Amino acid sequence: MRWTSLIVAGCLLASIVGCSADRPASALSVPAADADYLRRIEQWRRERVATLRAPDGWLSYIGSGPLRHGRHRIGRDPGNEIVLPDGPARLGVVELDREDRVWFEAAPARGVAGAGRVELAWPPGQSRSRPLDVGQGQFHVVRHGNTFGWRFRDPAAPARRDFRGIEYFPLDPSWRIVADWHPFVPPRSLTLLTSIATPQPSQVPGEAVFERDGRRFRLLPVLDAGRDSLFFLFADRTSGRETYGGARYLEAGRPENGRIVLDFNRAENPPCAFTAHVVCPLAPAENRLDLSITAGEKNYAWTR
Repeated sequence: MRWTSLIVAGCLLASIVGCSADRPASALSVPAADADYLRRIEQWRRERVATLRAPDGWLSYIGSGPLRHGRHRIGRDPGNEIVLPDGPARLGVVELDREDRVWFEAAPARGVAGAGRVELAWPPGQSRSRPLDVGQGQFHVVRHGNTFGWRFRDPAAPARRDFRGIEYFPLDPSWRIVADWHPFVPPRSLTLLTSIATPQPSQVPGEAVFERDGRRFRLLPVLDAGRDSLFFLFADRTSGRETYGGARYLEAGRPENGRIVLDFNRAENPPCAFTAHVVCPLAPAENRLDLSITAGEKNYAWTR
């Protein structure tokens, strides 16, 4: 999801921010005349749309459901415990054992490469099992804390075929804010809630503090596993109206010299804004701002 880079120490290049040493960090922003900045945002938008449109992007999901421990018949036939949106009527059996391992046993000579009992292992650090190929589609198991579910994706999904692109607020370089950074030593714990009300324990390494319209605001990031970046989940006065109600997401580079860039022109919808078949963490109460952030992506209108 194509993210902001680290901010260098001290003032940014004068041609970009026109800053002086006596201006507070929270007042710095990129002037509208910075054509290079505008080009970077346009490139980021193109890459974002390409990722969504990819055969394995969020728009490719066409099925999902909960998964309990035990053995479950799987296939397109309504008599199965797990009813897939596509594939053979009787695909086989999926088992989630008491050690949280996922196994698949194919029905005889039906619809899937290989035979016998195979493990759909969890790749290191991943909350999604190795996929099972079903025709042109894929089945996999996902984990959210102690809750398990399944998903099915198909590159020919109607949501991907009918994708109309993303609507944005007008590009406004003043929403690229260089905030003050206050680290927490040690990092603090924060439990996020997801769109299915499951808890997601997270670590907060500090807070970003910035000013807008003469008022001061604070945002808490969480550490994004596997990335050298910070992840902000926030809501604001536009949430539930012009933007997705649960949260928008913003990834930022690591802070340096007590500053961090918050480029709200890169604020994006969570996957839940595009499909009902995924689970998303929501903005914590601390990150629900009494401010209209009129930058970044607007809500995506799709038919559930």
